[in-house]
Amino acid sequence: MKNLISFCSLLLILCSISCKKKTVSLGNKICFKSEENISYGESPDQKMDLYFPPHYNSKTDVFLIIHGGGWRSGNKSQLTFFTLSMMQKFPNSIFVNMNYRLASVSQFGIPNQTNDIDSVLSHLEKTLKYKPRFILLGNSAGAHLSMIYAYKFNKNKRIKAVINIVGPTDLADAGFKGYFDYSFVEKHLIDTKVIPSGISTVQFASPVSWITRTSAPILSYYGKNDQVIPVSQKKILDSVLNKNNIFHESFEFNGGHLDWDKEYNSTFLITKIDQFLKQADKK
Repeated sequence: MKNLISFCSLLLILCSISCKKKTVSLGNKICFKSEENISYGESPDQKMDLYFPPHYNSKTDVFLIIHGGGWRSGNKSQLTFFTLSMMQKFPNSIFVNMNYRLASVSQFGIPNQTNDIDSVLSHLEKTLKYKPRFILLGNSAGAHLSMIYAYKFNKNKRIKAVINIVGPTDLADAGFKGYFDYSFVEKHLIDTKVIPSGISTVQFASPVSWITRTSAPILSYYGKNDQVIPVSQKKILDSVLNKNNIFHESFEFNGGHLDWDKEYNSTFLITKIDQFLKQADKK
């Protein structure tokens, strides 16, 4: 990914000929209008970057990019260059790279973070003046938020597909309980006020708890040597998806939790995302 970052850095220039000002050029006549740090709420954490192709219509899909960081750290800048790489592959789509309110000992992650996703989607619908199909793409905690929003909080059926990169799917899995910050997840990820009786905190917070036969299709990507999110999470997710007959694909890469972003792995992933979405359109 380092070579790709350097490449994108060189290409991240203002167009003066083929595109209007305040646009990003990615070569091969690919240009996007860029709007950075747009507020979608009152918190300073509620910021997003928007990228629009020169031409779009009511059938244009929107990719919503959600960063990781254990629910209580991280920033959208971590996924800027991956977003640019995706824009090269999907030059006719709209992209949103969002921040969200981070969890802490005094502020729960959920429902704040899922509410933030909802706010961004609503903001986009008002801005675009149509209801697009959204593709949620996140890594680690961002992948978890993508999945749980799509499967639990997606009341308006806005989500076309989910791209899950090393995301926790079953928080009750013995393999995940070795996560170094698991006690924080148990105590501060979910506001217990939103949990109905008869379900535990980790069950409520697990995306696999909410998958049904009408759930959105999903592509997953996990590291064979991930010491943070074990590959058992992929196997659990695949099993539940199979039982519910949900269209899905899953892949493994060589390396640990952060190695999905290495050039070879990320290039493979983007190619698979393209193929997956084409197949999903046929379903």
